[in-house]
This record gives sequence, structure tokens and C-alpha cells, in this order.
Amino acid sequence: MSNSWTVSSPGAGSLRLASMTLEDVAVDLYGIDPSEFVAARAERVAAAKKAGDKQLATAIGKLRKPTVTAWTVNLLARTVPDEVNALLALGDALRKAQRELSGDQLRALTAQRQQVVSALARRAGAIAEEHGKPVGENVLREVTQTLTAALADAEVAEQVRSGTLATAASYEGFGPAGPELVALDGGASPKTERRTGSRDSEPARRDTGSEGGTRAERKASDAQRKAREAEEAARRELDEARQELDDALEAVESARTALDSAKAEAEQAARTLADDEARIEELRAELERAEQQRQFARTADRAAQDELRTAQRQFDRVERWARRARARVEDLS
Repeated sequence: MSNSWTVSSPGAGSLRLASMTLEDVAVDLYGIDPSEFVAARAERVAAAKKAGDKQLATAIGKLRKPTVTAWTVNLLARTVPDEVNALLALGDALRKAQRELSGDQLRALTAQRQQVVSALARRAGAIAEEHGKPVGENVLREVTQTLTAALADAEVAEQVRSGTLATAASYEGFGPAGPELVALDGGASPKTERRTGSRDSEPARRDTGSEGGTRAERKASDAQRKAREAEEAARRELDEARQELDDALEAVESARTALDSAKAEAEQAARTLADDEARIEELRAELERAEQQRQFARTADRAAQDELRTAQRQFDRVERWARRARARVEDLS
């Protein structure tokens, strides 16, 4: 199922994703800052569900957050793709030399491989530092191992080329490498199966010993293979546990941030309420004083009105007296 839908990427504007496939989402997600991966993945899961593509949403949800090593390799592939492609082309030549048993060519290519891988690993560290995320020696060592594995295994090489590694890869020199890769087949589990090689991939062997010796060698090889598989299984389990811890710590940090924000808002609301209540008390006191002043003013007004009426009556009496006195004077004149 494919859909055309829009989702906002962290730190970017609205992203239009047409004819969406899991590969498209993986390429997009594994190119962002690891600290934004979980939130970005959740947004794309929600967008796929909203578009009605539940199968794609489930597959996106299974995409693992890249380890620091995987992110460093992905960043290298996206920043200097030509140099990475040149390295992977060397891997094709190495695999061909192994099949054809060209010893001189194989030794020359091996020396060239070591030089190129070491140089690219250092370049990856410099690029990571340029992006504000310097990495340590352990990560650079795993970057070197991953690039070496990409030279031995075409499948790892494709993951490196596309910049969609989820974990580091390793190669011990016995058949193809077996890193835990990103599932890009519509939601299937990440591919972890190791191949032990075939007649086409292994150099032809001459019969140099007895059947018993061959059987012993085969048992030793099987024991080595089982030991490597057990070690890789333990490593994958540890990587998964670390990834789960990272996700849990991110969730805790996000929840703590939300809690701190809620506490700050609650404290601000409490301060605002206290300020408002204090202001109300002030206004009530002012209102009470104003009521008292109004009462005093009313009392003074009544007293003034009484005095005015008394003075008016007194004035009227005196005026009448004056008129009578004037009339009497006129009569006597």
C-alpha cells in the first residue's frame, strides 16, 4: 500500500511524502539527529495510521534508533557518498579476488582496503565533530569494523551506501558479515541470519589431508561459526537492551521536561492567584474606606442642608422685619 501524506520533521518544515514506502521513511529517519529519531518515528507512525496504512505504520514502528556508530557511518555516507562508493567498489574487487584465488591481487587490495578504511573512519569522526557530536575511539573502532564488514558483505554494503544502518557490523573473515540491519521489506523482522558461504563464495580447496583431517577441520569451523553466532546474538541482545534503555531514558527526560513545565505553570498560576487575592483584599479595603467616606459625606451634607434651611428661615424673618420697619418709617414721614 502506498499513500501520499504529509508529516512535519523535527527541526524542519512540513515534509511531503508521496508514494510512501518503508525504504523512503528509513532513508529519511536515519538521516536526522539521533536525539530526534524517536519523536520523528512516532510522527511518521501516526501519519501512516492517519493515512490508513496500518501495515506501514507497524513497519515504521519497528525501525530501531541508530546506535552512535551506525549514525556516524550513515552521516559519512550522506556527507561524502562518492568516497564511500569508491570504498564499496573496492569491496566488489576484493570479493572477486577471493573467488578467483588471485593471491597477489588479494594482498594488494587488502593493503589498500586497510588504508582506505582507516582514512574513511577518521573522516567519519571529523564529520561527526563538525555536526557537533564528537565520537570517541571505541566508536571509531566500530566504524572501522563496520566499513570492513561492508567490503566483505554486499548486503552490509547496501545498508552503508543508503545510510540506513541501525547498528554496527563486524566481520571476522569467515564468510559474509552479519550485522543487524534495518528491515526494509514492509515490516519484516530485521535480518540477522548469517550465511556460512557457498562454493561460489569460498576459494576452491585442494585435498591436502585425510578425510579425518577434513572432518576435524569442519568440526573446528562449525565450532568457530557457532561461537561467532553466539557472540553476535549476545551482542545484538546487548544492543537491543541499550537501545531500549536509550528510548526509556528519552521518555523519562521528555516526561521530566513536561513535569517541570507543568510545575512551573502551576507555580506561576499560584503566584498569579495570590497576587489577585491580595489585590482583591486591597480593593475591599479601599471600598470599605470609600463607603465610610461616603457615609461621612452624607452626614456632612445633611448637616449642611439643615444649616442652610435654618439660615434661610432666619433670613426670611429678618427680611420681613426690615420690610415692616421700612413701611413704618414711610408712614411716620
